[in-house]
Amino acid sequence: MDEAISMANSAPASQSIVVDNVLLFPRDVSLALTNENLVVNDKAQGKHQRRKLCGLPFGHAPPGFVIPLYQVLWVEITPSGLLVIDYANYVSKKHIRAEKLSYPLGRFDQDVLDAWVNLVLKRAYGTAQRKRRAKVLVNPHAGPGGADKIWEHEVKPLFEGARMSLDVVRTKFSGEAVGICENLDIDAYDIVVPCSGDGLPYECINGLGKRPDARKALRQVAVAHIPCGSGNAMSCNLNGTHRPSYAALAIIKGVTTPMDLMSVTQGSTRTLSFLSQSVGIIAECDLGTENLRWLGAARFNVGLMQRIFSKKVYPCNISMKVEIPEKADIKAHYKREQTEGDHTTRREGSASREASSADESTSSDPDIGEGLPPLRFGTVNDKLPEDWETASYDKLGNFYCGNMAWMAPDANFFTAACPNDGLMDVVFNDGDISAAKYLELLTSVETGRLFDNPHVSYRKIAAYRFTPRDQKDGYISIDGEHVPFEPFQVEIHQGLGTVISRRGKYEAAGPSDWEKASV
Repeated sequence: MDEAISMANSAPASQSIVVDNVLLFPRDVSLALTNENLVVNDKAQGKHQRRKLCGLPFGHAPPGFVIPLYQVLWVEITPSGLLVIDYANYVSKKHIRAEKLSYPLGRFDQDVLDAWVNLVLKRAYGTAQRKRRAKVLVNPHAGPGGADKIWEHEVKPLFEGARMSLDVVRTKFSGEAVGICENLDIDAYDIVVPCSGDGLPYECINGLGKRPDARKALRQVAVAHIPCGSGNAMSCNLNGTHRPSYAALAIIKGVTTPMDLMSVTQGSTRTLSFLSQSVGIIAECDLGTENLRWLGAARFNVGLMQRIFSKKVYPCNISMKVEIPEKADIKAHYKREQTEGDHTTRREGSASREASSADESTSSDPDIGEGLPPLRFGTVNDKLPEDWETASYDKLGNFYCGNMAWMAPDANFFTAACPNDGLMDVVFNDGDISAAKYLELLTSVETGRLFDNPHVSYRKIAAYRFTPRDQKDGYISIDGEHVPFEPFQVEIHQGLGTVISRRGKYEAAGPSDWEKASV
């Protein structure tokens, strides 16, 4: 570094040079590239980094500051000879803001400087795809409202800073996203970005699933979620946050990740589910509190307190294709998946836009251009397979099947869930337990200890059928959507969907790491 500074001092006043990955400007300004950071040595910019109290700067201005490469959105040389650096600045625990640095280059060696810029981008993006082409769907009525402002002020500037191509649609009615994705030009976009709660991702996935080339579309176009709703489970699991601007950065730097999807059959209808299915107190707290949507995520807690003392039960028959019945074996399976998932991330993330083209995606699967895969276990109207386990429950209080860990911020229901293991996670419990035990159970969700709660059964399954008994009406929730209170059957399809995730895995703590379980 000292040698580089010496060379800069001996260079002409208008010249910029690169020495040992350090870009040197006149007047003691430099940009040093390390493996993890971009170190900005610039007293003028350091003044803007001073700590503030009530909006007023105090203390000494640092001589410069450090930008972690994860926060570098883009670096380029403009035709007018400016070096421009767009980066994400953490302004608070809730918000990230897009900011920009620019430096006149004067005379310089074009090839050397281009090589420096390319190296910064390579280290900043790693295996993530640059300049993604996004179809953005904004639901102005998501959750407590305000998705329009969130998109315009918190998310769009970051996407633009990363030089993403943006095609934005504001949805006007429920179900519109299904039609948009069903008719999408999948060769024109890399990702679909719903700005909403979990309802719009559900519509996007089902829209892609309705296409004649459903399998190709679901593999080629990834779904990336900006959280603007009440639960925001998809973002919590894939981005590790329910904060919109934090999620935007996670999407920019995220990797393409295969994810299991579930087929739900009810009557003659088949839909896709990415998140969960529930019957009992969880479904009632979700669907039965639609009138409290203005409360945001707090409406679920209100619903729980309204229902927890009723000891309502849901008589039913449940048949399951159980793959891993014991909790100890589930823990071992989860550990194996996490280890193997690290290798999968490297393989998946290294693919460029060209490598994920339709030609390559069809090379390993001759049926990839066809519609949804056939159902291995038939529909809810077919005879049950002989190797399924069937049990009758007279006092069921809650049945919950999930494909992701977090169902909402601080609600890690399925700690052993994996994005691509070809298995669903099921928890259920009796409804006649005491209110104190129920409260203990719900508290264990927040701490991540639900898995080990003795009142909860936890299994890994490939398929199941749920048949209500002695009850004519109630709530059944599929990814938060209300469906008829009738028998339904679910089976999983390994890796059928594609998403953008921060690290190629769910950002939730596993069954042995409960102390890390909050978002």
